[in-house]
Amino acid sequence: MTLSLLCLAGDGIGPEIMAATKEVVEAACAKSGDSVILTDKDIGFAALNAGYSTIPESVIEAAHAVDGVILGPVSHNAYPPKEEGGLNPSGVLRKELDLYANIRPAKSFDGLPTPTGAPVDLVIFRENLEGFYADRNLYAGTGEFMPVPGVAMSMRLITERGSERIARAAFDFAGGNGRKKVTAVHKANVMRTSDGLFLEVVRRIAAEHPDIQYDEVLVDAAAALLVRDPDRFDVIVTTNMFGDILSDLSTELAGGLGLAASLNLGSENVAAQAQHGSAPDIAGQDRANPTSLVGSAAMLLGHLGLGRAETLIEQALKTAIANPLTRTADLGGPLGTRAFASVLVDFIQKADA
Repeated sequence: MTLSLLCLAGDGIGPEIMAATKEVVEAACAKSGDSVILTDKDIGFAALNAGYSTIPESVIEAAHAVDGVILGPVSHNAYPPKEEGGLNPSGVLRKELDLYANIRPAKSFDGLPTPTGAPVDLVIFRENLEGFYADRNLYAGTGEFMPVPGVAMSMRLITERGSERIARAAFDFAGGNGRKKVTAVHKANVMRTSDGLFLEVVRRIAAEHPDIQYDEVLVDAAAALLVRDPDRFDVIVTTNMFGDILSDLSTELAGGLGLAASLNLGSENVAAQAQHGSAPDIAGQDRANPTSLVGSAAMLLGHLGLGRAETLIEQALKTAIANPLTRTADLGGPLGTRAFASVLVDFIQKADA
C-alpha cells in the first residue's frame, strides 16, 4: 500500500521532531513492504514570515487531498492577533477537516518509572470541536466576549450530534480493542443542561453495547482517581476541555507528555499530532524527545491500514525506552533527537520480517 501524508513541522522543536518522525515512518513502511509519499508544507511562524497566515489556505487544501496529516507542535500563544494572520493551525485543521475525536492513549513503558510507581494503561476520547474552545467551534460562532468592560464571558456549546459521535467512537474502539469499560467524565452536577445532554447521549450509546461496562465519574473525582488508582479507568469519554486537561494528567502519570501519542480523527480525515508544545527554549539544540510525534505517526499508519508499520514503530519505541542507554536526555539517557531516531530506525530494520 502507498500512502500520501502531509507533514507540517510547526514551530520551536517541530522541525527537529518532524525530521526524526519522517525518518522512522519511512523505515517502518519500507520494512513492512509499503511505501509512503511525504510532502512538507510550512505552518506557524515560517508561513507567517513568508507573507501568509500561520496556516495558509494552500495547506488546508493539501490536507484535504492526502490520506493523512502529521502535525508538529505550534507556538500559537506567541502568534499575533488573527486579524494579522495569527491563527491556531491545529484548531483550524480540526475544524476544516471535521476532526471530531481526539484520541489520547496514556500507557507507561516497561523499565521507565512512573511518578506514582503505578502502571498506566488507558485511552481518553476527547470531543474535539465543541466546548469552551472558541477557535474550534464547528457549529456556531460561540466563544469568548466582553459584554461590558471588566466582564468577560465564555460560551460553551454541547450538541447531541457532537456527543453522539465521540461516544460512538469510544465504544467502537473499546469493543474492537479488547477494552472492557468506558467511563463518561462530566460535571453534570453543576452544568446540568450541557453535561446533562452529553450524559443523556452517552447513556444511549452505552445501552447499545451491553458487553462493555459503563460508568460515570465527576471530573474532579476523575482527576483524584487517576492519581490514586489509574487502573480504575480503561476508556474515558469526555467533553473537550475536560479531555484536554485529564489527558495531560494521564500521560504525565504514564511517564510524561514527551511520550504521549495523539490522533485527531474524523469521518474522512485523520491527523497525527504531538501532544506537547513547541518548547522554543530547546529548539535547534538536538535535545527534543520525538517520541510523542513518532508514536502519533504510528497511530496514523495503523488507522490507515498499515498495521505492520505501526507495530514496528511501537516495538522500536518500547525497546529503546526500556534501555537507559538508548533513551533521550529528558529520560536520563545520552541521546539527542537525531541519535534517538537513528536507534529507532536500526531497531526497525533489524526486526523480524
